[in-house]
Formats: sequence, structure tokens, C-alpha cells
Amino acid sequence: MKKTALNNMHREMDAKMVEFVGFDMPVQFEGINIEHETVRTKLGVFDVSHMGEFWVEGPQAKAMVQKITSNDVNALVDGKVQYSCFPNGRGGIVDDLLVYRFNDEKYLLVVNASNIEKDWNHVVKHNEVGAKLTNASSDISQLAVQGPLALKAMQKLTDVPVEDMEYYTFKVIEFAGVKNVIFSTTGYTGSGGCEIYMKNADAEKIYKAVLEAGEEFGIKPIGLGARDTLRLESGFCLYGNDIDDSTSPIAADLGWITKFTDDNDFIDRELFASQKELGVPQRLKGFIMEERAIPRQHYEVINADGNVIGEVTSGTMSPMLKKGVGMAYITKPYWQDGSEIYIKVRNKLARAVVQRPPFYKG
Repeated sequence: MKKTALNNMHREMDAKMVEFVGFDMPVQFEGINIEHETVRTKLGVFDVSHMGEFWVEGPQAKAMVQKITSNDVNALVDGKVQYSCFPNGRGGIVDDLLVYRFNDEKYLLVVNASNIEKDWNHVVKHNEVGAKLTNASSDISQLAVQGPLALKAMQKLTDVPVEDMEYYTFKVIEFAGVKNVIFSTTGYTGSGGCEIYMKNADAEKIYKAVLEAGEEFGIKPIGLGARDTLRLESGFCLYGNDIDDSTSPIAADLGWITKFTDDNDFIDRELFASQKELGVPQRLKGFIMEERAIPRQHYEVINADGNVIGEVTSGTMSPMLKKGVGMAYITKPYWQDGSEIYIKVRNKLARAVVQRPPFYKG
């Protein structure tokens, strides 16, 4: 198994380690629920060094990124980040990703750990304009410091103002005594905070500094278990569950990252434009349980007449709401908030209502 630069520290902290997409990763330290609540109310730090990072550089960098991603790269300015996806040329999604614009000739693509090799092959295959590509995934470590007190705590580690940074922006700063750290106000929890990119050699130093700076605010190390409950409580898609090579961004309710501007001729544009105009048979919708039950992936969604109208893609018990929440692909006319549906849980039907995420708005 691959190991992040912080593997030894996780083991020293008695983390419960599991294999995750080929990496030896901490699934929890103190417990999923307490870690989840810590991020929602204070701050926590995740090791997300398993994520992938690709540099796209040169005079053709912008044209390259515009072609392979569904969002409009022209809307980016230096220091801005954009959520997007790679269309696969067959109406599906290769991966969802973040696009960082450093300047007109330098972009960073941050991709999911499970898809690094697939994504890299896809990007290389579609580099028809001769952009300079670098797969830096094995050279970069990444921490996610998330929660309402995250930026306040992290401000202690840099002289550059970061506490009032806009959402989805970034700066290259000196942080915890380390130069050229990428500090980004992004995240996967819905509770605010930042993601920090550094060289592997600096990971332990920065991780220790983050834990020390956050100590007075109640920081805890957080594992992948709480990362999943947090993202689901906030309604963020997980590749492999809610989106994949067979789902379009239109069906996945990601039309807001699929931009049909005049100069955005991205892969699958015509197909997605047709789907937007004509509609799709199913769409990804959030729901919240009205009866005590935990929805799980692949559970059937049923209507009041007993007909199957969809399938759950992600589900959990919300630690903050103490209710089951989930996402499912559902057929019309059950897309409206408040629509009554039923989740088939071990041959019993449990009532739920369709609700647009985030489920928890604390």
C-alpha cells in the first residue's frame, strides 16, 4: 500500500488505519461522530495527501483546460479556484476536480485519489494543443483544515492575511515557516476552512504546527469516516457513488458547473446541451428520512404506489440531525422539495422527503 508522508504520525496517534484506494489511511482517531461534531463546531485537520495534482502550463494551458473541463475557465482570474468535471466523451464523468488558476499559462488540477491514473491518461490523451503537463501527485502533500474556527487558527501561522479570504480563492504564502505553500479556502465539509498544499518533506512540520496552532480552539485530527459523513450532510458528490463514467453532470444536478458560453467548446458540450434542453429521465436528488432508518447505497426508492422510482447512491445517519440523509437518482415527478418517497430498507419501506442539500445548515 502507498503511504502519505504523515503515515507515521497517524500511527503514533493510534489512528484506526484502513486501505483506501491503495493508500494506508486513517478512517478515524477518536470516533466518527465526535470528529464530525468537532469540524461542525470548532475545527479539525484531515490528511488528504492521497489526492492527485496535475500541472498544466504553457501558452496553450488555458485552451487545454477549457477543452477538457465542463466549467468556463474564462471566468477564472489569478488566485481563483473552480469546481468542475472531466466529461468522458460518452456522456459520463471521468472525475470531478478543482481547477486553480495561477496565471494565463499555469493551472493546477486537483483530482480524486481513486482516479489519478485514469485522469492522467485522459488529460494526456486530450492534450492536442501541446500544453506542458506534469503529474505531481506523488510529490505533494495536502491538509484540509475545516470548521468555523479554522481560518482564525491558521492565521497564527502566517503574516499574510488569510482569515477574510473569499471562498474558493488561494494564495501562495509562507506558512509555518515554509515558503511556497498553496493556501486555499476550499474544502469538502460545508463548514468552511482551508486546504493547504506543500512538499512531502514539509508535511510533518506543517501538520505539527497546525495541531499546535489549533490546540486552543479544540482542534482534532479527523479521519476519512467523518470526511464522508460531513460531505454527505452537506450534499457534496462522491465519485464512484453519486457520479461516475455513466452519469452526466446534468443528471447529477451539476448543471451549474456545465457552462454553455460561446467560447467554451468542451468535450460532450452538444450532448449535455441537449440534455439540458430536453431533460433527463432521472436526476440526483437529496432526501431526508422521516422515519428512523439509515439509507445505504443501492437501496431502492419507491413511490406511494409501490413502484420503483430510483436508487440510493449515498446515505448515512446525520450526526448533527440524528436523522438518515442521502442522495438518489429519482425519476420525475419526484424532484420537487417535499416530494414524498420511500426507501426500501431490508424489505420494509421507510418514509422520506426530497430535500435540496445542505441538510445541515449550522
